[in-house]
Amino acid sequence: MAKKILIIEDDPAIARLVDYTLKRAGYEVSRAANGLEGLRKAQSEAPDLIILDVMLPGLDGFEICHRLRSDPKTTDLPILMFSAKAQEADKSTGKKVGADDYLTKPADPAEIVNRVNRLLAAKGKNSPNEEKLGEKS
Repeated sequence: MAKKILIIEDDPAIARLVDYTLKRAGYEVSRAANGLEGLRKAQSEAPDLIILDVMLPGLDGFEICHRLRSDPKTTDLPILMFSAKAQEADKSTGKKVGADDYLTKPADPAEIVNRVNRLLAAKGKNSPNEEKLGEKS
């Protein structure tokens, strides 16, 4: 059974590109255009991973990530933040609220698939020696 990815992204062109890229890589994809819809879908659809934009209408991606990490149902769900906000402060905030990885836009489609594959593989292994992506030893 294909792994399910939830994309929470308000830009339709980016959402379509990521959706197409992941479907071609064999993933099942669901999309949400804002934070509240994304939170509802994360609860009801039980995705295997979330790709989360930072700049969203209503709740921003940092708040959504924090809420997902605070909920026992979604606390261990891998989250890839995907944003045009490329400052180190933004990446640091993403890590603080619980993101597993942070990828800046624009990104090569192959890199998106690579990051998703790595996060899902790390989740499957659940090895105590696995470091979260992007963290320095």
